[in-house]
Order: sequence, then C-alpha cells, then structure tokens
Amino acid sequence: MPQPTTSTTFPLRRIRVAAVRPITPRMMRVTFGGDALSGLRLTGPDQQVKLYFPRRERTEPVLPAPDPDGDVMRWYTAYAAIPEAERPWMRSYTVRAHDPGAATVDIDFFLHGEDGEGEEGGEGPATRWARAARPGDTLGMFGPSDHFAQPVTVGTADWTLLVADGCSLPALATIAEALPPGHRALAFVQVPDAAEQQPPATAGELTVHWLHGDASVEDAVRAAALPSGRPYVWLAGEAGAVRALRRHLVEERGYDKRAVDFTGYWRRRLTQDDAPTPEDLAEARERLEAAGGGGGAA
Repeated sequence: MPQPTTSTTFPLRRIRVAAVRPITPRMMRVTFGGDALSGLRLTGPDQQVKLYFPRRERTEPVLPAPDPDGDVMRWYTAYAAIPEAERPWMRSYTVRAHDPGAATVDIDFFLHGEDGEGEEGGEGPATRWARAARPGDTLGMFGPSDHFAQPVTVGTADWTLLVADGCSLPALATIAEALPPGHRALAFVQVPDAAEQQPPATAGELTVHWLHGDASVEDAVRAAALPSGRPYVWLAGEAGAVRALRRHLVEERGYDKRAVDFTGYWRRRLTQDDAPTPEDLAEARERLEAAGGGGGAA
C-alpha cells in the first residue's frame, strides 16, 4: 500500500469510494477514504491531483509501483509503457474538500452528456465511472504534488477576478472559501443552466455573474467594468477560451501576466489521452515561465 505523502515519499495512492451523492443534476460528489489518505496535507486552495481510472474490464487500475527514488518522470515512463488496453485513463481533478480527522477527500465530477465537452464522442471514462461509482470502488491518485502545484495567492492583491465553467467550478469554490473577510472579488461562471449554479461559501465580498448555455464568458469579461487597483486573476475552463481571455487581460487591459493564473481544464474535441497541441505546449511553457518568475499577485 502506498504511504501517505510527506516531503520524502512518492505521492501515489490507491483511494476507495466511501460515499457518493449528487450535488446538482450534472455534478456528483465522491468521498474517498483509505489508509493511504492518512497524513495527507493540503497547502492551500485549488489542490490538483491526477486520477487513474481502470479499464472497463478491471475493478482497479493497473499502475507501476511508486518509484523508490521518488523519480516522477521514471514512474511516468513506466506508466506510459503499460499496453494501451490495460493502461488506466488519467484525468486531472481538484480536491474539493479534505477531512484530516476522517482521512477523506471529496472530489466533484461534472457529468458530461451526449455532447460532453472535452470528451471525444460524448461521455468519457471519468463520467462513466462516476455515474456507476459505489462504495469500495478503487482509483489511483497522484498528488497533491509540488511537481504540478499551482500556488494560489489569495487576498494579497487589491481585488480578485475568478473565471470558471462547470468543470472548474469546484476549484473556484475552494478559492472563494479561502478569501479573507471583506476581500473584494468578482466571478464569472458559465454553467449549462440555473440548476447547476452553486453559490460559493465565502467570507469575502464576492459577486458572481452566472452565464448559462452557450453564453460566452470571454465576452462577459470583455464587456465588464472591472475594478481599479492591482488584481489577482484565476482563469480555468476550456483551454482555448482561457488563453484568449488571458491575452485580453494582459494585452488589452494591461494586467501583469504574473498576476494571472490560468489552467486549461479541457480541450474542445480532445481529451487528456490525445497528444498535446502546439497551443497546449505553448501554455505549458508560459506556466513554467510564470512559475520561474514567482507568479501570483505579490
């Protein structure tokens, strides 16, 4: 059994479903437990993990053993070498909540339908798994890890701008919950319809603009009269839309690019199983440059 994450252990775990409950018609919350979650530490909001889903004929994912030297790339090379018919599907998710006492984590799954965004042909492996999830089902989880951590600096700028879609709403909610009392924040969130609205709990002064259906979050932000002062910006959603909005904020509004955290959660007509596009690689380079330059809004 993989051991809990510490500064010296490999952050790979097998986690088991403890409970499943719907949050909205399209959002399912799965609570995971297991000995491997004992001692888990989260260092802030928007803590991302990689989940590994078993192929349909298996009950647990086939994964390489944790690398004894902690070499992530060597482990990933071993994972990629698993024959495709057995290699687990990998998807990125945010830890929605963590209960250290109970040694559990909650992860929210957005359930794609026949027109599922980012899943070729509609419903993908993560949605199929979540719809059928039952207590005792097992996944692999890599992280949280410094290897892909995106530290979120909350409340240090003059105000905060948050932009998300249905897939990234759970991550936005963790940031909203971390806002200091009275901190001014604006959020633009695109969801399929009003039934998917989940007003975030927060101590900050947060105003949420909900957009439904095909309404463009990029157009909404472009048209908005945003506050003056030094912002911290967090963008998440479809990769192309996130990149376009970042360009608008940096090039047209003049925001410091180091103050803009951005993540393409999914790619239109592509999944994480597909090879990265030139735009994906450009985004990765920009994120690495931002991390090297300090990032955040400080």
